[in-house]
Amino acid sequence: MNSLFPSEKISFNLPNASIEYYPNFFNLEKSNELFEKLKSEIPWQQDDITVFGKTHPQPRLTALYGNEGKQYSYSNIIMQPHSWNVLLTYIKEKIEAVSDEKFTTVLLNLYRNGKDSNGWHADNEKELGRNPVIASVSFGVTRSFHLKHNTDKNQRLKIELEHGSLLLMKGETQHFWKHQIAKTAKEIGPRINLTFRIIK
Repeated sequence: MNSLFPSEKISFNLPNASIEYYPNFFNLEKSNELFEKLKSEIPWQQDDITVFGKTHPQPRLTALYGNEGKQYSYSNIIMQPHSWNVLLTYIKEKIEAVSDEKFTTVLLNLYRNGKDSNGWHADNEKELGRNPVIASVSFGVTRSFHLKHNTDKNQRLKIELEHGSLLLMKGETQHFWKHQIAKTAKEIGPRINLTFRIIK
């Protein structure tokens, strides 16, 4: 049984980055409840994405919630936010309590199975400003979160993002590092990930 308290964190010593991981941010019972609600209550959509001139369905489902008027764009996709609901406000306030940040927006990802993925990228869109704080909460099956430094090829990290965990990326992380959720050939179930951010 995981004995860590929600406030217990693991800090990673990496150059040009500030990354903290809370493995047991939500307990098992709460995590199970939140996962089921998110899966059934969120209006999931699948957008087309254009990479290297080719357009294909994004390999995961998404949704955007946030403050009114705070649209979010990435990879030539422009998303208009749904208004905050009780479920997401609850999760947001729990994260804000430990991060000392006030988030305006959350991008939700539903990885249906091991074929769903998110390629190498940084959350460095101009509307996030300099040194953005990204808070990432995971529910469902554990997936490997890979990080690599933009210029120092020896600097790499893999974190197993567990059910009910919180990952905070702060400081220069998005300017110097990229991250991904790779495909896996394993037969695995779904994972839901919420990335909270602040649109300036």
